[in-house]
Amino acid sequence: MHLLSAIERYLRKSGVPPTRFGRDAVGDPQLVSDLRRGREPREATVQRIAAYLAARTGHVEKGPGSE
Repeated sequence: MHLLSAIERYLRKSGVPPTRFGRDAVGDPQLVSDLRRGREPREATVQRIAAYLAARTGHVEKGPGSE
């Protein structure tokens, strides 16, 4: 999954501010800003974000190695 592109797509479609997304998804309002600057999240964080997006979009993005 291209995590940041999936998040950006969700933000565009939903109108949710990046800080609200980070706070709601993983409790970190700086999440999106940090990802945009190159932060590499831990696998557990990636899974939490994927679950958050899936719950709101009904679409599950496949991560690397989950084929």
